[in-house]
Amino acid sequence: MPRDPALDTLLDLHGSILDQGGGYWIKLEAWQVDASPEIPHGIRYSLTLHEPYGTRILGYDNAHSVKPPKKFKYAGRVLAYDHKHRHPADKGIPYEFKDAQQLMSDFFSEVDRVLAEVRNP
Repeated sequence: MPRDPALDTLLDLHGSILDQGGGYWIKLEAWQVDASPEIPHGIRYSLTLHEPYGTRILGYDNAHSVKPPKKFKYAGRVLAYDHKHRHPADKGIPYEFKDAQQLMSDFFSEVDRVLAEVRNP
């Protein structure tokens, strides 16, 4: 099976810090792990945008589970590990991981939106 070039790019960016100007910066971490029920795609990742004092203001990761919104109360639900944090106090909302390309596209689109909001309130 051929390698996914977007996955290779994501894995190559592991450990990168990207300056966004005005003191804002992005930290990218991604590595392969054995697939599991919690991480069926076999990729651990943390893509975060930080403000000048270091506080994370946006993040996409799968470091811990998040509960589905309260409107979805039912027994036996599966807790999502792929999720995003929309602001510093956000505990995370589920994110539907499709592939590395979509993850990077979604993250960088959100970065552009957040930076436009903070720079042009």
